[in-house]
Amino acid sequence: MSSTDQWRPTGQQWTIRHGDQQAVVTEVGATLRSYEVAGRAIIDGFGIDEWAQDGRGQVLAPWPNRLGDGRYAFSAIQAQAALDEPERGNAIHGLVRWIAWRLVAHAQNSVTLGCTLHPTPGYPFALALRVQYRLGREGLVVTAIARNPGVQDAPFGIGFHPYLRVRSDRIDSAILRLPAHERLVLDARGLPTSEVVSVRGTEFDFTCGRVIGSTRLDAAYTGLHRDANGLAWASLADPESTQQLCLWVDAQFDYLMCYTGDGVTDAERRRRAIAIEPMTCPPDAFRSGIDVVTLPPGGHWEGEWGLQVR
Repeated sequence: MSSTDQWRPTGQQWTIRHGDQQAVVTEVGATLRSYEVAGRAIIDGFGIDEWAQDGRGQVLAPWPNRLGDGRYAFSAIQAQAALDEPERGNAIHGLVRWIAWRLVAHAQNSVTLGCTLHPTPGYPFALALRVQYRLGREGLVVTAIARNPGVQDAPFGIGFHPYLRVRSDRIDSAILRLPAHERLVLDARGLPTSEVVSVRGTEFDFTCGRVIGSTRLDAAYTGLHRDANGLAWASLADPESTQQLCLWVDAQFDYLMCYTGDGVTDAERRRRAIAIEPMTCPPDAFRSGIDVVTLPPGGHWEGEWGLQVR
């Protein structure tokens, strides 16, 4: 299906299909606006005449999550990003989620978009990104590729922000399972302290799967358990159903940010879905240096994550 010529807040819309699956990706931010299986909404996205509030379906790069004061240094280069979370004094979710991406390729079951970041005060480096969304027997697979087209090393991190839905109106009765044995302790600004703690026996422990209930999460998880293929699996299910929605990440993603949506913009949508966000590095990574990828000139990085209904 070709993109529409009508003006939309998120630009052109590309639809991909495979069997009973359908997804829509937008020009603005290469955002995953919707994903459905057999007519059921798998993610809590947004309408064609809306824009992606609360990070819905967005690509988070060249850093995911929060960056305290928007200020960092890399290889003696000082940078200052705009504070787009001003109430906490943070820059948040990088620089690519509100810009127009270009179409690279579009087939019936896949679409690939690309964008290039040129040096700015918030990111005085060069970065070329490509993101492919592909539907198949394995569900939705998202492949991200980063390349440094510049002449100096560049710092890099990436994340994604899908809100996963169950059949009920609220997530309170849903069963959440997270493959994470540790979490980062966050301060009042949502920035990590130096403390990483075990989740065992705490309200943050979802390793065996349990009902979310009244638990409020805006938590950064790590210490991911992986299967024989190096994948870490999270899942969300209705208690009365045998069907579950699974999110997996490959070895490039060592962190999952989980947010129960208690503070989303539209009050009626609060706790209607849970954001499980694959991240290559923790919040505030450009300041701490923890797990930041250094891309040399011509350097290349690639990672994958995906969604399945089982």
